Amino acid sequence: MELYVFLLIGSAYLLGSISTAIIVCKVMGLGDPREGGSGNPGATNVLRIGGEKGKKAAAITLFGDTLKGLVPVLIAHWLEFSTLAIILAGFAAFIGHLYPVFFQFKGGKGVATMLGVMFGLSLPIGLAVAGTWLFVAKVLKISSLSALIATILAPIYIWFLSGLQEWVWVTAVMTLILFWRHRTNIQRLLSGEETLIKVKSEDKK
Repeated sequence: MELYVFLLIGSAYLLGSISTAIIVCKVMGLGDPREGGSGNPGATNVLRIGGEKGKKAAAITLFGDTLKGLVPVLIAHWLEFSTLAIILAGFAAFIGHLYPVFFQFKGGKGVATMLGVMFGLSLPIGLAVAGTWLFVAKVLKISSLSALIATILAPIYIWFLSGLQEWVWVTAVMTLILFWRHRTNIQRLLSGEETLIKVKSEDKK
């Protein structure tokens, strides 16, 4: 690979290392998400610990984490990098979110950032993954299970919608890493103890 490809991949990792959850919670006075709830600096935990500001803070966190995966891939597309370089830029942002250099390598679980990468690769792929997550979340009301199902289907969507093997294999690796990061959630799912997505009664009116 040429130097500018390595520069993009390095920049993507650094962008991914910016923890949206920690920054948003600090700005909105919600405390450190690593010290409350599940301890995970992600949108779901921000919603859990945020109280009255939870929905807004979680939405901003979700948007920011998705953007971290989207932007490097779009830049790689714009610069007309190779198929492999494009997906590696997204992978670097994903790894940055999971293991951020700015926060002692303790980051989130990567769902939103991976979704951003999928949207960057292709709008239909991103919509397929996001649609799967939303459908499963609506039916089963379990955030972690929704994420796991959506991401395990992501390589399949890529295969049918693009046929690009480099994207399929790197996305499969991202899926395996994401499952590892969700290992405690998987244990709770198997034991029937995983937390449901709660909807307040006033939100249904």
